[in-house]
Amino acid sequence: MLATKILLSVILLSFLVCFCCSTSTDTITFNQTLKDGDLLISKTESFALGFFSPENSPGSKYVGIWYQQIPGKTVVWVANRDRPVTGESGILFIDDSGNLVIQDTSTNISVSVTNQTSPATGIKGFSARLLDTGNLVLYHDQESKWQSFDYPTNTLLPSMKLGEDKKTGLNRILQSWKSSNDPSMGQYVLELDFTAAAAQVYLKRSWGQIWRSGPWNGDGLSGVPETAQNGFNFSYTENGDEVTITYSLRDPSVPSMFVLNESGTVNWLTWQGNKGWVSSWSAPQDQCDSYGRCDGFSNCNPDSSSGVFECSCLTGFQPLSNQEWKGCGRNNTIDVCRNGEGFWKMTGVKIPDTQTAVVNRTVGLTECQNLCLNNCSCNGYASANVKGGLGCFVWYGELKDMREVTNGGQDMFLRVSASDLAQLKKKSKRHISKMVEIILVVAVAAVVALLVCCLIIKMRKRKRKQKNTRDLNTCSQSYEGSSMGLLVDETGSTDVSIFDLKTIQFATDNFSADNKLGQGGFGSVYKGKLPNEQLVAVKRLSRTSGQGIEEFKNEVTLIARLQHRNLVRLLGCCVEQGEKMLVYEYMPNKALDNFIYDNTMGKSLDWTKRFEIILGIARGLLYLHRDSRLRIIHRDLKASNVLLDASMNPKISDFGMAKIFGGDQNEANTNRVVGTYGYMSPEYAMEGHFSVKSDVFSFGVLLLEIVSGRKNKSPLRQTSLNLIGDVWDFWSEGMALNIVDPSLGESYDGRKVSRCIHVGLLCVQASANVRPTMSEVVFMLCNETKLPRPNQPGFILLRQQDHSAGPSSSSNGRSQSVNSMTMTEIDAR
Repeated sequence: MLATKILLSVILLSFLVCFCCSTSTDTITFNQTLKDGDLLISKTESFALGFFSPENSPGSKYVGIWYQQIPGKTVVWVANRDRPVTGESGILFIDDSGNLVIQDTSTNISVSVTNQTSPATGIKGFSARLLDTGNLVLYHDQESKWQSFDYPTNTLLPSMKLGEDKKTGLNRILQSWKSSNDPSMGQYVLELDFTAAAAQVYLKRSWGQIWRSGPWNGDGLSGVPETAQNGFNFSYTENGDEVTITYSLRDPSVPSMFVLNESGTVNWLTWQGNKGWVSSWSAPQDQCDSYGRCDGFSNCNPDSSSGVFECSCLTGFQPLSNQEWKGCGRNNTIDVCRNGEGFWKMTGVKIPDTQTAVVNRTVGLTECQNLCLNNCSCNGYASANVKGGLGCFVWYGELKDMREVTNGGQDMFLRVSASDLAQLKKKSKRHISKMVEIILVVAVAAVVALLVCCLIIKMRKRKRKQKNTRDLNTCSQSYEGSSMGLLVDETGSTDVSIFDLKTIQFATDNFSADNKLGQGGFGSVYKGKLPNEQLVAVKRLSRTSGQGIEEFKNEVTLIARLQHRNLVRLLGCCVEQGEKMLVYEYMPNKALDNFIYDNTMGKSLDWTKRFEIILGIARGLLYLHRDSRLRIIHRDLKASNVLLDASMNPKISDFGMAKIFGGDQNEANTNRVVGTYGYMSPEYAMEGHFSVKSDVFSFGVLLLEIVSGRKNKSPLRQTSLNLIGDVWDFWSEGMALNIVDPSLGESYDGRKVSRCIHVGLLCVQASANVRPTMSEVVFMLCNETKLPRPNQPGFILLRQQDHSAGPSSSSNGRSQSVNSMTMTEIDAR
């Protein structure tokens, strides 16, 4: 009996010892410590807390919280971001004052995480628990005394608040990491500013605002309509206790978060398994998102007729300077003060900064209009509750930081003079009349088109071979004698003008040599000026060009449907007297290859601009692969097919070889391989197999060329086949930065350059299956996540051909890349 009791006691004692020493609990109490290597794990194992060291910073240890079931240790909160443990190990415990403390055991230096005043009694009643929301809470006798959610670092999790607790004065903000390897406080801050008429989220840096969300309008943040489609719901609270904004997930099973990264971008990230963290929204997104980009009383338009971001004065205002942009002022301030003035409704805009506004939560829009009319200082008003309730904003000062919003936006009622209002109404009436005429014309055209379609269907088999030529010639001939018409593609789009030959000859001074911009295998490109003074680039296909009528029609109808800031804009075409010409928007800085392959011109592209170009090309490809109405494979991406506008923004061009995928199609095979050797993926060049991953390979080659300032066919080492081989060798030897363009000098961020090189090698892997998608490429370029190790690249090359022999023979047997060849045909294996 005694032996049995002893045995039971030993078993019970062992159980207690194991329980006390277990590292899988979610709680530590007053008399426990969490050592380096131990973890607190939340009840459902969603989050873990423990010591960690950032990549490439093994000497610094931090206490952080991360997703437990997601690979790669995505840290969402850091306790001691500015006071790392630098000794061999550290511990976390609750001290005699009831505060959570981190201690360096080798130096006995302590850092207090919390700032609680200890109670007179009951110190042993303190405990800290990690909740399934990712919140670390300090309790005293089950009463919450402190929580990590009140002190966020760079990440906003669901149910976390951004904003002020009015009772305590606590202001919850996000502050970026200093770098991907240093979680200390960086230079970017995201905060809810409540000093204006209505609270707004601002992204700030030391010199001031970078981006503004717009105020809460009863349905969301007025300047961020896209967020309503991204899987979460915003919630805004403003009362005597707090002014805060938070959000909840529509599908809590999908890990999601907002992150302010060290480069100053706010990203909405969702975990998508093998794809990793995917960004579906970010800010700032474009130049019009830059705070106050166009100054006062102006509007920033991201979809202007010229295809660039433009500032324009609001109705009733004019530029303050004719020499340089300095914002706008009223045409006549007297005319808008009790002189028959009224309001002009602007739709789809981000309403101005509410720093110069007053909010009234008790009146509707009608009363709001009267308030504005009765005060000569009022410049406009807008609803503060777009769901139809009471509330409005009234601006009594400068209207600043307005922009057009592509999808969504809000109505703004702008105060204008009686004369301006009359002119606007006349224009509106003429527009309505014109629309009625167009509708009638379209209706008649639809009937005619229906009859024509019936005829075409009947004759298709007999005339299939002549169809492509007939379509374009008929279209061109229909408008002979006029300056231009409209080309209707298979989707019914009427976005491309048909120019007659005389117009093009006049615009280019009859294809003068002085207007010649360049020449390639397809023919020549000329600068031109249309009768309306618009500058254009005319691509004149030579009569012996490899681009035939099929490729020509493909490029016309394809580009007409593409609208993205990183794609060149097609204005029209001309098919007349044997000529085939495409008319594009004019790019004053020509093609990218003029810069990156030239030692002198290359110096004008610093690393910041090169990275912007890389990112712009990536976003353009992402649009083609995922976001356009049809999935499009470019098949000929290279430096000469990337044009640069006046601000050096990249625009992908030349879609003559592009292929359209429909539905769920992801890949295809062809017996006609077209493109440029040196940029072609191995599976496409050798087997005629192409997919989005073929473009990814080409992008990887182009990325490495931009970083190195060299063509793929120009290796640095005699032992290398090409530039890809150089990069792979240097990267494998830990000397990747040796390939950086010497013209950059030392003025570049080595960490970011190394990341770009790493991403480039992932893109040019021999196997298409392991290459990332363009969405993954954009995410890897914009975020400091851990990158996988690349596999062997695909060194696809064309052997230098002996022109005296057949196409399969070579003169010297040496492999090399031929970047200058733009088209070829081979039989697929």
